[in-house]
Amino acid sequence: MKSPMSASTAKDELVKSVAGPAAAPATEMGLDELSSWVGQEIGISTWVRLDQDRIDRFADATDDHQFIHVDPERARAESPFGGTIAHGFLLLSLLSAMAYDAVPRIKGQRMAMNYGFDKVRFLSPVKSGSRVRARFVLNACEQAGPDRLRLCWGVQVEVENVQKPALVADWLGIIQLSEVKV
Repeated sequence: MKSPMSASTAKDELVKSVAGPAAAPATEMGLDELSSWVGQEIGISTWVRLDQDRIDRFADATDDHQFIHVDPERARAESPFGGTIAHGFLLLSLLSAMAYDAVPRIKGQRMAMNYGFDKVRFLSPVKSGSRVRARFVLNACEQAGPDRLRLCWGVQVEVENVQKPALVADWLGIIQLSEVKV
């Protein structure tokens, strides 16, 4: 029988599992661990390539066909970006997938729901063909009902080999639990 880990050992194991971009994220985090993670980076997603095909498909899905996104020749000639760039809302829409990749599930979680954003800023363009990833910091965790938690994630989307982040956001989520023991 495996001996139980101390809280600090469990936290160290979680850090190891999310320490690098290629590391597999921890699959679960206990409710008792959650409050000790407030203010800490919980995970980093793997890199996601934003090629022109993905940008074009997003333009089709949202009816946002502005030339800076879908016309490489015109964007090269007329925009300050030197080519097409991804939609800011494409980056925002990828946060769920990036969170699934990087953030451990909470033990006892039945479902997670998007609750909105307190702040979203698009700080730098993402050129077509670039790779992006997200970093997740747990900013807050509070009980929102007898079987619910409200989390606030500080999210930063990085572009590979670009110093300034493409996006920063304070993302709110509700976790529906089987039971709450916070």
